[in-house]
Amino acid sequence: MVVRIRWNSRPGGVPLVRTAALTLASLLMPSALIAFTLAFWRITADLHLTSDFFISSGLWSHWQVWLIGAAVLVVLARLLDRYAI
Repeated sequence: MVVRIRWNSRPGGVPLVRTAALTLASLLMPSALIAFTLAFWRITADLHLTSDFFISSGLWSHWQVWLIGAAVLVVLARLLDRYAI
């Protein structure tokens, strides 16, 4: 005979870790949108379609960094969202 004990830390039956994962996933999506927006702004600034980008030198002044960062945030948000289900 196998006896399984379940430890639910939340009254609704959802473990706290999954709730935290869902919360973090929901915060990562707007962050990814901001990163995509900054990448688009940097691209249009390079084409002289908009005003100058607010970071003029350094690692964060390149649109590729913002685009890769946004993609990583989206992937992390999707993984956390799938974990929380």
